[in-house]
Amino acid sequence: MELEEMQTVWSQMSDQIEKQKKLTDKMIIMMTQEQYRQKLNKIAYPEMIGAIICYGTAILILINVNKLDNWYTLLSGIVSTVILLVLPVLSLRSIYQMKKVNIAVNNYKETLLEYSKGKKRFQTVTKIGLYLGFFLMFAILPVATKILNNKDLFSGTKSIWPFVISIPIAIIVFITFSKWVAKCYNNNMNSAEALFKELKDVDVS
Repeated sequence: MELEEMQTVWSQMSDQIEKQKKLTDKMIIMMTQEQYRQKLNKIAYPEMIGAIICYGTAILILINVNKLDNWYTLLSGIVSTVILLVLPVLSLRSIYQMKKVNIAVNNYKETLLEYSKGKKRFQTVTKIGLYLGFFLMFAILPVATKILNNKDLFSGTKSIWPFVISIPIAIIVFITFSKWVAKCYNNNMNSAEALFKELKDVDVS
């Protein structure tokens, strides 16, 4: 075989290897994108269920607003409704921003930077949601008592012992549940970030 023929064959083999590498890289990127969406869906689905519950509760308050016949139950109803309507929007919007990360379009550094911004935004929203949720737990009590039992929480309660017992229990349950949710969310976000780091040597062009 002459030198020119060998060069031609070698060039063809190099082209085939390059095409195969690009195809392999493309498949890796597609699989990583799908795995990334699955990781985020483990966060998004519970938040969607939570949003449905929040909106359902807000609608229930608005339908029965006429039962809130004194200033503090009405104020509690308004505050609770605002929190119930705003909180899911903040949460789902921050998740949507993370889901917009497109591995096939961005390079490794751009992908990691965009994801890091989305992750930080979601963690900030989660902290805000934690504080608002804690406040909501108490704000909604007079409203729920009035709507469900048609009783005033304060004037209808003769003893303080139900509050002394139930409030610490509610706080412990809330904190325990919040920590468990935060741990699950952080695990999924860290797993998603690990997927990106595996793409460091993959050609996305």
